[in-house]
Amino acid sequence: YAAVRTLGKLMNFDENMSPFRNEACASCHMPYAAYSGPIPSVNLTMVAYPGSFRFRAGKRTAQRYTYSPRFPVLQFNETQQLFFGGNFWDGRSTGYLLQSADAEQAQHPPVDPLEMGNPDTACIAFKLAQSQYRKLFEDIWGKGSFDIDFPRDTEEICCTPGGAARFGTDVQPVRLSPEDRTRADRVYDNWGQSISFFESSNDVSPFTSKFDAFLKGSATLTPDEMAGYNLFKGKGNCNSCHLDGRGTTLTPGQTDTSTAADVAPLFTCFGYANLGLPLNPRVAFYYETTPDAFGFTPNPLGFAYRDLGLGTFLRSGYGSADSPNSDWTALAPLQDGRMQTLTARNVAMTPPQCPTTEAPGPYFQKEFFHNGYIKSLKQLVHFYNTRDLYSYDVTSGHCPAGTTEKVDCWPKPEVPQNLDCTTGNLGLTDQEENQIVAFLQTLTDGFTTTGVRCAAAAHDSDSLVQEADGESVGAERVMKGTGARANAIGARAPSLLPDSFPGTLTGAFHDWTACETGAHDNGRQPVLLQPDHRSGPSSGEEGRARRHHQRTSARID
Repeated sequence: YAAVRTLGKLMNFDENMSPFRNEACASCHMPYAAYSGPIPSVNLTMVAYPGSFRFRAGKRTAQRYTYSPRFPVLQFNETQQLFFGGNFWDGRSTGYLLQSADAEQAQHPPVDPLEMGNPDTACIAFKLAQSQYRKLFEDIWGKGSFDIDFPRDTEEICCTPGGAARFGTDVQPVRLSPEDRTRADRVYDNWGQSISFFESSNDVSPFTSKFDAFLKGSATLTPDEMAGYNLFKGKGNCNSCHLDGRGTTLTPGQTDTSTAADVAPLFTCFGYANLGLPLNPRVAFYYETTPDAFGFTPNPLGFAYRDLGLGTFLRSGYGSADSPNSDWTALAPLQDGRMQTLTARNVAMTPPQCPTTEAPGPYFQKEFFHNGYIKSLKQLVHFYNTRDLYSYDVTSGHCPAGTTEKVDCWPKPEVPQNLDCTTGNLGLTDQEENQIVAFLQTLTDGFTTTGVRCAAAAHDSDSLVQEADGESVGAERVMKGTGARANAIGARAPSLLPDSFPGTLTGAFHDWTACETGAHDNGRQPVLLQPDHRSGPSSGEEGRARRHHQRTSARID
């Protein structure tokens, strides 16, 4: 168990897995932000994180992957006519091949041109064969795992980001024999399985929040936290989707007679919903409309692009991945705009020296939902509460005079079809909104152990040690802050390594010492075009690369 967990952790923090050796999985998913977006300035502005080639970025926020290994394989419920399970905002990591949606999720970013950007899945096998932890991989997954005859030009190919014009539509530019391609595919599957094993461990998904302690009877919620919990499973109707193992009391005076159905609730139904979020014109993807230095154009449609989420995937749409079931294509129109319901666990996690997401601070600037339009938990609850009450037929940045965006003006939805109507006009008071925020903060891991969140911030490069279940699992050195905002993408420091593991590995650690103060952004947005296009690309390369990998594995195995 410890060996596979260690291997997955090493892979997760290894920048060498990208073409320019500057981006790891952890670059966009750091522990102190609940394994989600770690840089406040990116969260505030461009939303999606720059890829290994820094002039590219995707279209969505970095999802938290705490508890993601517990999401089941994607499935369609015939009775409810709804989809459940899978990973990613659009569900494209189905779990069908490996029977683990989380393991397959780890296979997408390495070959997404807008993220880590490898041009071929075989590049991961090639780079793992050169890694300092190769022996550990072989001890776990078998001797001879890397007995692959890589061509002489493999290094050159794997140092070129995917989508480059030189590759055309070829997503397997590394020329391998059928036997060697089989071995490389198996290594790529083991890559996903190892990272998923790490994410399922207590390092990432430990059930150590104050709410868990409350369920065990070893902690007491404050009056505001308890009031927030009652609203969460009552008037706020939150637990209809973010399941807490209890019933829902929507009628005033109604008594909850349910008993706990789950002593470790995941606070998600694993489903998908269109919450009616406005288009966020700050997403960098809308501006990536011309060929870059490698001849790749991420988004030819510009502001005509519409993110249809699950609907795009069910169509096997460009920029997503192949749906494994052609019968689902006909269901796509009813799924347009739907995005995955994440767990509410760790939604409030911030670095210790920035203990909240709320103004006036000091607070840590986060981003919420798939397009990062919402910037604080208070805004999030207020959106659920008043979306329909303050709805205006305008785009972001164009609220009527006398109104304030995200306060008493919500621009129209990016995708108006299939809106979730269980929310939007909940009738919560300002105090009740704050109480729900207080309850959400009790879902942050680390209340009963220091094993998940980084220790108190250092003002220099002093070592920080994490503990998990009483066992020392490594040391981090955090680089000194470089300014008022954390802009230093690629700030480098020694990564997490078990004390017993020889050698060193460089990981991506960002300046996270800067807190924000003052009011939250309320939608001071650039002027928008007024398109009406309903689909479009992000990058086709990831989908094609995954498609080749899945078909090859299915054919051979």
